[in-house]
Amino acid sequence: MTKITIPALMQSKAERKPIVMVTAYDYPGARAAERAGVDMVLVGDSGAQVVLGHESTVSVTTDELLVLAKAVRRGTETAFMVCDVPFGSTELSDEQAVATAVRFVKEAGADGIKIEGGGEPQLSRVRAIVAAGIPVVGHVGLTPQTATALGGLRAQGRTIASARRVVREAIAVQEAGAFCVVVEAVPAEIVELLRDELRIPIIGIGAGPADGQVLVLHDLIGFTEGQAAKFVKRYGTIGEDTTAAIAAYADEVRSGVFPGPEHCYAASDDAVEAARAALGFA
Repeated sequence: MTKITIPALMQSKAERKPIVMVTAYDYPGARAAERAGVDMVLVGDSGAQVVLGHESTVSVTTDELLVLAKAVRRGTETAFMVCDVPFGSTELSDEQAVATAVRFVKEAGADGIKIEGGGEPQLSRVRAIVAAGIPVVGHVGLTPQTATALGGLRAQGRTIASARRVVREAIAVQEAGAFCVVVEAVPAEIVELLRDELRIPIIGIGAGPADGQVLVLHDLIGFTEGQAAKFVKRYGTIGEDTTAAIAAYADEVRSGVFPGPEHCYAASDDAVEAARAALGFA
């Protein structure tokens, strides 16, 4: 298969061919996404909660996320791999942001990085990273890293002021040099207007039929606990199946059913006698 490139993604937008993005955090997830033929894989900072057990995305460090990114890179061949940059790794300066982005490219083999927000500090970071030769995906609407400032994890663009902010930030991210923008938890009507206005692809998550869609792998296969977000559709029950499989295994171990003879290796009589002799048996 042919490696997905930025021109190919732009062509998909022009042809109204939906772009498929999945958020993955490890080698098996990346391999599954590859076999399914997705266009883009995002190593999201949501891995902080999904696979590392943190309370929120802001807790994850650059080093932690790099470990996940390296594993995903080893499992990704054709999909365009984008990495989130963690909270605190770009906020201080453009220089810090470029240094962080370079680490994800050099150490993890990222094809691009994603930055949340469309305010002037974030736009400055986008411009600096793009100037350094690293592709950038923007992220507007609900931005989990700074959700507290938005009043929590809630939909954006539902009021006059919020709708104006989402539109303004999406356009600004494009003009700063991003080749793509994720729009999260924004009414479909707003995204439909933006879709015709922007030259770059919009990847929606809880944002209606955009140029593409992204979901967390663990969400769509049913491998996360608790109430899923409104925009999540579950296509599998892997979590329930996994728990049931482990419970069945535990029952068989405790009852002596597993392991059975078919799960054991055979030894020659001579090997058994040698073991007996080594243990001092007559």
